Amino acid sequence: MAQDDSSNGPGERKPNAAGDADLLRRLGSLDSKLRDVEARKGTVHNADKQKPQMSGIGQAFRLSTEFIAGIIVGGGAGWALDRWAGTRPWGMIVLLLLGTCAGFFNVARAAGLMKSRTDDKSGAK
Repeated sequence: MAQDDSSNGPGERKPNAAGDADLLRRLGSLDSKLRDVEARKGTVHNADKQKPQMSGIGQAFRLSTEFIAGIIVGGGAGWALDRWAGTRPWGMIVLLLLGTCAGFFNVARAAGLMKSRTDDKSGAK
């Protein structure tokens, strides 16, 4: 039996100029589409980094909300503890004080974060 010269071996195909040209055209198209997607992703990531800063009134509302939330949560937890354990008024007093301390801590933390963001924009370290 004579072997057919049209095959280069098992799993190999005969070169086809038209098929290769089509493959190269499709690869070029895919490459340009991938570059477009990467360019759009880069602009999306840059837009995420440029978030607008809060106004002064927004910062004031955030800080007051942080403080009041700590007091309300502490007072509510103390009231619930007093009702459950029957330790009226000590649970409320202790947890209200802890809530107030947590409120001060949250305000200090939030104000520190706001201060560092404004320092970063002005170039100060």
